[in-house]
Amino acid sequence: MKIIVPMAGRGSRLRPHSLTVPKPLIPVAGKPIVHRLVEDIAKILKEPIDEIAFVLGDPAFFGDDVVKSLEKLATDLGAKASIYRQDLPLGTGHAIMCAKESLSGPAVIAYADTLIRADFELDPTADAVIWVKQVDEPEAYGVVKLNDKSEIVELVEKPETFVSDLAVIGIYYFKEVADLKKELQNVLDNNIQNGGEYQINDGIKGMMANGKVFKTGSVDEWMDCGNKNVTVETNTRMLGFLQSDGVELVASNVKLENSTIIPPCNIADDVVLINATVGPNVSLGKGCHVTDSTIKNSLIQTHAHIKNADLDNAMIGNHVNFDGKFTSVSIGDYSVLE
Repeated sequence: MKIIVPMAGRGSRLRPHSLTVPKPLIPVAGKPIVHRLVEDIAKILKEPIDEIAFVLGDPAFFGDDVVKSLEKLATDLGAKASIYRQDLPLGTGHAIMCAKESLSGPAVIAYADTLIRADFELDPTADAVIWVKQVDEPEAYGVVKLNDKSEIVELVEKPETFVSDLAVIGIYYFKEVADLKKELQNVLDNNIQNGGEYQINDGIKGMMANGKVFKTGSVDEWMDCGNKNVTVETNTRMLGFLQSDGVELVASNVKLENSTIIPPCNIADDVVLINATVGPNVSLGKGCHVTDSTIKNSLIQTHAHIKNADLDNAMIGNHVNFDGKFTSVSIGDYSVLE
């Protein structure tokens, strides 16, 4: 089994946090988004992963540190890491075809801006599976249309009239991913574009036209990391799941001085809390110092120094100095507010 992860986008909706760190590498609940996604998919598949192919963007942004992090992720799962580059933002189908040398055999394709919780078996009768989640406002999503055999017969983007309430979450399984490769090559060769880009949906539609059977796989939880507010919300939800799973979330060397941690919180190594109340639903990265402050429902990366703060629904980057009374803030790396 292979996992293909297109992750070349710059994550503009998550700025300023994605200005210095690629969005898939931003930690949520103490671990980078793409690491959580790939590890959770590996658990669901319940079979060995042979290769993980990552499609990255500009080497000036997705540099050697990113590559090393992804190679370690693959190695830790017993898999080979393959690194590809998408030089131009030409769509989801184009991104997948940048990894065409890896497009053979069974594979999962997963876009690295979402997290899931799921537990199910892949349907052995299906040529492909599209993972979906039931949503309240299907008109805001791409959805699947099913026939009376519960097979997917159509993909509809943001339907104006009701088609179904099963939204496509951006994770796909192909029994033979070379079938998708063939159809996407046809999309590229014939310059079939939507919105000026080459889309995975057009490759999938080609497979359907050739009689391939698509089924749905449902997930219990689907968590977005698209912008600051939903990323903070995802951090909260993930902390709750990890607490329920019995995961130890607070490092043993956290220094507490007249301070309280209200779980669930992920508190990393070398954090110092002085006259502080932290939690619930807070992630503090390695080396943070928090003094005379209250923090809840917030996501704070490494080596931030926070004083005299009352934070709620905040997201703060790496190496930030923050001393102030603002509450719902979004501050990028190396910023100073005093």
